Amino acid sequence: MQLRYSFRIEPTPGQRIALSRAFGCARVVWNDCLRARRDAHSSGLAYLKSAELSRRFITEAKKTSERGWLAEVSAVVLQQALRDLDTAYSNFFASLKGARKGPKIAEPRFKSKRDNRQAVRFTANARWSITEGGRLNLPKIGPVKVRWSRQLPSVPSTVTVIKDPSGRYFCSFVVETGPADEILPVLEMDQGIDLGLTHFAVMADGSRVKSPRFLRRAEKKLKREQRHLSGKAKGSKNRNKQRVKVARAHAKAADARRDFHHKLSTKLIRENQAISVESLSVKGLARTHLAKSVHDAGWATFVNMLEYKASRYGRTLTRVDRAFPSSQVCSACGHRDGRKPLHIRAWTCSACGTRHDRDHNAGKNIKHEGRRIRAAQAAPPTPGPGALARQRAR
Repeated sequence: MQLRYSFRIEPTPGQRIALSRAFGCARVVWNDCLRARRDAHSSGLAYLKSAELSRRFITEAKKTSERGWLAEVSAVVLQQALRDLDTAYSNFFASLKGARKGPKIAEPRFKSKRDNRQAVRFTANARWSITEGGRLNLPKIGPVKVRWSRQLPSVPSTVTVIKDPSGRYFCSFVVETGPADEILPVLEMDQGIDLGLTHFAVMADGSRVKSPRFLRRAEKKLKREQRHLSGKAKGSKNRNKQRVKVARAHAKAADARRDFHHKLSTKLIRENQAISVESLSVKGLARTHLAKSVHDAGWATFVNMLEYKASRYGRTLTRVDRAFPSSQVCSACGHRDGRKPLHIRAWTCSACGTRHDRDHNAGKNIKHEGRRIRAAQAAPPTPGPGALARQRAR
């Protein structure tokens, strides 16, 4: 299983200049190759292959006066930019043909030095290394200080250096992990989770996790900083300084939300053998008046964390279809009592008279439905009429 480990790095002023040069060179190679492919397509010519693009816009471009500064950075950075463009085109074509699941993907676009995120990738061919002192030694950049928060489980295959909108630098490693070393002991507990806005999660056992609402709590400061940003002249240094302040305020809320998701998902994975969760339509809900609260909750990110951690530690995550009427069915007798408006938070079953809390009852129903789905997946397939006839004939 491949995992990504990210750590904060602290480059010196000289190393920041070298990283900016690497970001810029990778961006120029991407834009040059993208422009060549678009020009060839508009002229009716054949699709340009990667080998031809590499020869024209990397190898030969270094020998020219206009692009001679490409030789100042590692060649691997430039090759990886071209490889990223190939991946972007592959995803675009697969999306057009319907071979790629999910929403349609647009054609690759040109990159700008004003993009929020800048990144370059180094593979093993670049001969980057981790020194004995714990620094990340990058070609033509030098040893960079890393804030190590944990040990890497194995030798990384690649490292990506990222600069976020707030001006922070990170290094991201891709490592291979052995599944047998991380399997947790088998437990008897399973859990159903009903995700919401007032309470982020209501469990089938009755426990609740209140929604932290990180963006809502940071809104006052964000409004103030954004007002200051709107008053700065475009293109000025003061506007760029204020843009960084706004980005840092957003990053602080995003980091707190990510930390909350990680801690809660890890706790659930450690305490339960199986977890059932409803597959919500986040895109649909984001078009309603609840859009800001839905994005602030980050349900999709949380469920994705549950999914990869369950796979990593030998647990089971079951997604219950959002069409399942978890809020309409009585968890005690199974009677379906019809649709209920959102303002009704408690109701009494008309069949058995049981009083239900809406969210707690939904968590119980999601747990029962998850058990049914897992049992159906584990059961052997039922033979059809033809198979039964052949068995009788034998």
